[in-house]
Amino acid sequence: MRQSKLFTKTRKEVPADEVSKNAELLTRGGFIHKEMAGVYSFLPLGLRVLKKIENIVREEMNAIGGQEISMTALQDSELWKKTDRWSDEKVDVWFKTKLKNDTELGLGCTHEEPVTNIMKNFINSYRDLPSYIYQFQTKFRNELRAKAGILRGREFLMKDMYSFCKDEIEHNEFYEKSKVAYMNVYKRVGLGHITYVVFASGGMFSKYSHEFQTITSVGEDLIYLDENTGIAVNKEVLNDEVLASLGIKRENLVEHKAIEVGNIFTYGKRYSEPLNLNFNNEKGETLPVFMGAYGIGISRLMGTIVEVLSDDKGIIWPEEVAPFKVHLLMLGEDEEVKKRADEVYEILQKNKVEVLFDDRTGMSAGEKFADADLLGMPYRVVVSGRSMKENGVEVKKRNEEKGQVVSVDELLKLF
Repeated sequence: MRQSKLFTKTRKEVPADEVSKNAELLTRGGFIHKEMAGVYSFLPLGLRVLKKIENIVREEMNAIGGQEISMTALQDSELWKKTDRWSDEKVDVWFKTKLKNDTELGLGCTHEEPVTNIMKNFINSYRDLPSYIYQFQTKFRNELRAKAGILRGREFLMKDMYSFCKDEIEHNEFYEKSKVAYMNVYKRVGLGHITYVVFASGGMFSKYSHEFQTITSVGEDLIYLDENTGIAVNKEVLNDEVLASLGIKRENLVEHKAIEVGNIFTYGKRYSEPLNLNFNNEKGETLPVFMGAYGIGISRLMGTIVEVLSDDKGIIWPEEVAPFKVHLLMLGEDEEVKKRADEVYEILQKNKVEVLFDDRTGMSAGEKFADADLLGMPYRVVVSGRSMKENGVEVKKRNEEKGQVVSVDELLKLF
């Protein structure tokens, strides 16, 4: 991508209506565009990040046996009435609409009911179990307040997985595998060192659940961490009964603010019984399927990365999710510099290195460096009159203060 052809532009000013760091930096960098409170469009650079996070999650879900599908956003109210979750008193985040014939529909806030209904067509025997189904889909939630950029949206991209098992033993085996898979995701996106599995409330889904919380001073949740064992509890369920069940003591807990970046739930028969999702076991007995659910907000995870991995200059993208690995800067108007920068760009592309080439003219070095820091690619590579005199290019990691001049061959070895 040549930056001169990129239709988005960076902005120096902070958006007046944004209060969160992720919204400020992503808007200034041209990653997202705000349509209204809690609703954002993803522009070329932002979409590249979103798709990379999605692919990481996809790889980890496939590795534990997940099968990807895509379900509808429009929801049949009759299905949700069977589980007593259609009324606003039970689920207060519904967006509802009507067809021309006055049939009431909902915009999917979650998909337990539809996926259970689908699986009724494919689960009959114990031989059909277990099965793990997931999707990436835009969810719609009528949040009362949406003020944290892409951390809490009314429309957002989510990965939701649903497990279907014969019994609790089979379910628990997969549940533990999902914890490992989730932590693999957080490690790969650069948050593994500050993300913990946290015992929590199940909210509108179940009595208890496990959350994955990333520690940060801007977090909205309070968690209590036993730093010796790594066991953590959400403030919502911090009581003596829970502490005893986890084998930890209140006096050993340290309070932290955190952002929730994922959650997993044990449903048991909560949805299979009212929707009649049953199977015949080895004895010929008809039993309800034992279910679980596993969610990661993809856009929320992107916002968390920006909140945590940034400095006063801009974003610091981890390599696996950065829109481009290299930001190549051409400094000055000298024709020989332009020619050499073009050559380096072609070499990087030929060697399958993702590169954003700042080939813009009429800009100072300071302006280009400021933009590079804001956009946050892992490596900044500079072609200038000075670097050409040293027969190389200057390379610097985003989180390093100083770079060094290396040959193009040495540069390629970095990638």
